[in-house]
Amino acid sequence: MSGPPANGSEHPHVSPTTTADFPSARGQDVEALVNDLIGRVADKWTMIVLEVLAEHGELRFTQVARRIPGISQKMLTQTLRQMERDGMIIRTVHAVVPPRVDYRLTDLGESLGAAFCGVWIWAEQNLGRIQSARDDFDQRQASRD
Repeated sequence: MSGPPANGSEHPHVSPTTTADFPSARGQDVEALVNDLIGRVADKWTMIVLEVLAEHGELRFTQVARRIPGISQKMLTQTLRQMERDGMIIRTVHAVVPPRVDYRLTDLGESLGAAFCGVWIWAEQNLGRIQSARDDFDQRQASRD
């Protein structure tokens, strides 16, 4: 990056008065957290797990797995573990034989799902335009070959 935007803010979408309210270290901590979470949350498995748990409520591990075609047991375990670490889900182990483990969204997980709901709405509203742009691009590429 070439430095801060002309408005004096570290971030182009944040006004200088907003960033002045936070000490520099806090701003760096928030930026690091946002970068970390975007990388993780933007991965498709986390988003799909969020959607499944939001739609179906508390589910057992096998129930989550059945609702996510193509996810391996290892990937689901890793995704759920990271979501638990980030405070997005609660994992409840029931002392029964065989052991039963349930997962549900926390308030934090629900609020993240709500935040990404806008992306789903945007995608639905723009599906035709995106498909048209892709088709046009593919046709231009094919004519170059």
